[in-house]
Amino acid sequence: MMEMPCAMLWTFATPASFIDDPARRSGASIIFNLVFAVPALVVLARWLWPLPLPLWIKIPAGLAMLAASQFHLWSRLSSGSVFAPEFPRGIVILFNWAFGALVLLAVLQLALDLGALVTMLVRQAAVQEPAALRYAVAALAAVAAAIGVGNAVRVPPVVDVQVAVRDLPPALDGYRIIQLTDLHISRLFTARWAQAVVERANAAGGDLIVVTGDFIDGSVAMRRDDVAPLRRLRAPDGVYAIPGNHEYFFSYAAWMQALSDMGFRLLPNAHAVIARDDARLVIAGVTDLSAPGVGEAAPELALALRGAPADAPIVLLDHQPRRARDAAARGVALQLSGHTHGGMIVGLDRLVARGNAGFVSGRYDVGGMTLYVSNGTGLWPGFALRLGVPSEITRITLTRAREAG
Repeated sequence: MMEMPCAMLWTFATPASFIDDPARRSGASIIFNLVFAVPALVVLARWLWPLPLPLWIKIPAGLAMLAASQFHLWSRLSSGSVFAPEFPRGIVILFNWAFGALVLLAVLQLALDLGALVTMLVRQAAVQEPAALRYAVAALAAVAAAIGVGNAVRVPPVVDVQVAVRDLPPALDGYRIIQLTDLHISRLFTARWAQAVVERANAAGGDLIVVTGDFIDGSVAMRRDDVAPLRRLRAPDGVYAIPGNHEYFFSYAAWMQALSDMGFRLLPNAHAVIARDDARLVIAGVTDLSAPGVGEAAPELALALRGAPADAPIVLLDHQPRRARDAAARGVALQLSGHTHGGMIVGLDRLVARGNAGFVSGRYDVGGMTLYVSNGTGLWPGFALRLGVPSEITRITLTRAREAG
């Protein structure tokens, strides 16, 4: 079942050029759809076919499973992109549940097969997997998928994180930054959900709000009404943002203009200075690693920090966490990232970490710099499942680092 985790990793590392180039997009989509058919094929061969059911039940059940496995194909046909299903929200939820149940059932069935093989080797006799056990794992997969989708679509709670910053000016001790990331506003995460997130973020009492990329899945025309609530985000020192890889999948320039018009202060390879009395805090941002694939500026931290006050602590917004060691070497005090969705499912997070330089969820000490990788506020609507990896709105409180001894 390595194909399924590999497909998940593909979604975290897809070059924007695959979306921009029609020929490459078509080829990538075919591979994408074939890979996502693997769980259904495992379930058909190892779960459905051995069951003592008549063909008139097995055939339509098998066809339904194959149809569910091709959710991303139907998404591409509905919108032109595997990343933006344009169906009613209930249908998107149903597809996510069905596809999630297939993935979980495939894993559970392979675990049953492995257990049967070990038992057969120990007993030196053939072992038959009871039909009742097959039905039980199917029920477990269906319930777990329902819980996973429910966890994915909820409005996240506020998670508190304290970060000690060396040489933080006393006037900034206790400074609070609210981080939103990976909103993926879409037919799954709609205007109503976005409004609830805005209300919770505003109520969290931050001095500053930042959004570290992946606002949307869809074009400006598709998402205009759903993103509208984000213009009501408010904080005393403003609302800052950077692009994620998904902004490059759907006309980067159009989205940057739309977000700017909504009041976001965008920091693509740029910085801003927050002042409290004589104290200064640098908020820097970079573009995403996907940018060169569509002819946009690559992330460049040196450019982002050009002209920044040398004695001010730096908070860096970088959608992807994989270059955190470079940021630490440049003297960044805190890097805020997302992109990984925390790995979404316990166990899968280890594989997602491998595609992101070992960083997947939570706090890391990287060469004296704190890296915080949020699990994400929303989730890609093409695989909206969370099991053991909750979504979050993050409230980061900066404190002065105490000298040892």
